[in-house]
Amino acid sequence: MQKPNDEVAAELKRKGHTAFSWDELDETTLPTGVRTRMYKVGDPNSPVSPTVFRVFFPPHCTVEAHTHDCDYTEILLEGTQRVGAQWHKAGDIRVGLANRGYGPLVAGPEGCTVLFVFADGRWPALTIGNNDGSTLGSEFIIAHHSQINQPESA
Repeated sequence: MQKPNDEVAAELKRKGHTAFSWDELDETTLPTGVRTRMYKVGDPNSPVSPTVFRVFFPPHCTVEAHTHDCDYTEILLEGTQRVGAQWHKAGDIRVGLANRGYGPLVAGPEGCTVLFVFADGRWPALTIGNNDGSTLGSEFIIAHHSQINQPESA
């Protein structure tokens, strides 16, 4: 189970560093079948800490066009993915500015794994145009991590 933010922050303050593997981070599975794990760079309680996600999109999964409130980069680790009209393959890197829409995202026939790095904690996907947000899933990720970080009852 993933360590709560306060525990990670205390370890960072005490030792100056921490280490873990992707397998130690809780996985959130969205209704679309997308699976994601995330952590923050530096103090996990700070809204300005960069946020890193490793995301698996199942074959042919479509995520509607959207935007984010902060700059970001995406590194395609495995598989293929179409963003708008352009196909990307493993090793491709995309860099995006805050509040500039992109998409839809469509995973290739083998699915794809993408590493996302957001400049700060304003990563939740925001709807654009006539999209309804039903394929974004940010609320599920937020709820899952809020549960991890609930203070323990006395």
